[in-house]
Amino acid sequence: MSASSVNRRRILSLWLPRLPIDRIQRFFNSSGLGKTNNEPSIVVIKDNNALVIHALDEAAERLGLYVGQPLANARAMCPDLRVFDADVAADAKTLSDIADWCDRFTPLVALDPPHGLFLDITGCAHLFGGEAALLQALVRALGRQGFAVSAAIAGTSVCARTLTRQTMGTIVADGGEAEAISRFPVSALGAGEAITTGLRRAGLKTIGDVAARSPSEITARFGARFSTLLAHALGQGDAPINPRKPLPDYIVEKRFAEPIATDTMIAMTLSRLADTLIASMEKQGKGARRLEAAFFRTDGVVRAIMVETGRPVTRSAVIDRLFRERLDALADPLDPGFGFDMVRLSASRTEIVVQEQRDLDAHVHDNDELAALIDRIAARIGGKRVVVHLPEDTHIPECAVLAAPAQHHLAAAMQAEWPARTESEPPLRPLRLFDKPEPIKVPFAAVPDGPPHQFTWRRALHAVVRVEGPERIAMEWWRQDGKQLTRDYFRIEDAEGLRFWIFRDGLYEGEVFDGDGEPASPGWYVHGLFA
Repeated sequence: MSASSVNRRRILSLWLPRLPIDRIQRFFNSSGLGKTNNEPSIVVIKDNNALVIHALDEAAERLGLYVGQPLANARAMCPDLRVFDADVAADAKTLSDIADWCDRFTPLVALDPPHGLFLDITGCAHLFGGEAALLQALVRALGRQGFAVSAAIAGTSVCARTLTRQTMGTIVADGGEAEAISRFPVSALGAGEAITTGLRRAGLKTIGDVAARSPSEITARFGARFSTLLAHALGQGDAPINPRKPLPDYIVEKRFAEPIATDTMIAMTLSRLADTLIASMEKQGKGARRLEAAFFRTDGVVRAIMVETGRPVTRSAVIDRLFRERLDALADPLDPGFGFDMVRLSASRTEIVVQEQRDLDAHVHDNDELAALIDRIAARIGGKRVVVHLPEDTHIPECAVLAAPAQHHLAAAMQAEWPARTESEPPLRPLRLFDKPEPIKVPFAAVPDGPPHQFTWRRALHAVVRVEGPERIAMEWWRQDGKQLTRDYFRIEDAEGLRFWIFRDGLYEGEVFDGDGEPASPGWYVHGLFA
């Protein structure tokens, strides 16, 4: 076998022509309502201010109804018709769920809206007994889940898509695309009503008729876009599909002839997969930074759990611990249903592992333990909730510190340089800084830049006994267009020994005005509390 035939691109196209009505019927079946009296059912959608058929079941199709037919005409033909309103969002969610389920066959799955999918099965069909066995297994499984499906395999996505609209279960050998679709009508290409009508008027009724004409003639008459579409359908090149998810760096999986459902078996499976994954990455000197465990249920439901690490992971025990923490903390516990028939562990982000001297450097051990602790906490409560603080180059108090995820900024936090505190001097900034300054009531204060003698905060009156300040902080005019006012900060101690950091927002008779343009009294705020 030649190298070109081994590496040829193979695309499996799935089409679910009755997806909207199949989704509704699945809902009735799962709720125990079922379908009564075998009544024909349709889904309608509004088109040009008229309700037309969007999808229909087999019983309605046998009566001669068709997609696009006005509802009034359909009711005239079948008065007992069951009619449901279209839910495009729910249909898209169902198609996305089916795409998740198709990940068991290949990680390269792309949407083909509104009711189709593309699977790039290049190089993986042999894992399922060949292309024919893979196609049959996929169609049978979706059929058991209650979906009508048409599938085809070809060397290009356009050819495979065309085949699914005309035949079922077709597999086209490499190079046979033109012959396989030549007898089909030009409407099968999905080029649009205007182009299809133009082709028919020109006497080109089949794809073979169009292919017999010169490409320049087709391009001149119908445009370059249609010419490219035709070339792809005939197997002459193809645009790549757009997978829903990026391809992970490493993937390992385990399939089960008998589905598993116990926590013990799930943990054992993850542990074994972690060993295999670490062994694969170790050969190339890499460690995992982002890991995902996907659990495929027998009824088609897929559950994915993701964990991230601050440093590349090179031990399977660490992966076990992180996923155990993540699974234990799930608000929606992992429901095996009738069992998982496949578990996959993938590393979607990896990095080259840098070897460090760990025997003599105590700081390296401390950093490793801190990073491992952060990973465990992040796996349980979420990475965005575990933060470190980094200094920012600004004099604005609320902007001088940046809260960043600890997993990604731990090294920067350890190397950050903070302003040094002067010995024997009180701190310039409070230990607790409010996210948003809270307003206080000041009955009177010394002007133009004096502190208040008392203030009310959170319904409590505080008498001022000691004051330090003011510290004037002007806003960054080059960033906020002069909309913020100059602040005068004071370190205040009240009669009970509580210490506050308060400020006056604006200067007297210079920055604060009322609605008539007259000078007004500035506002006062408490921004933080000293220890």
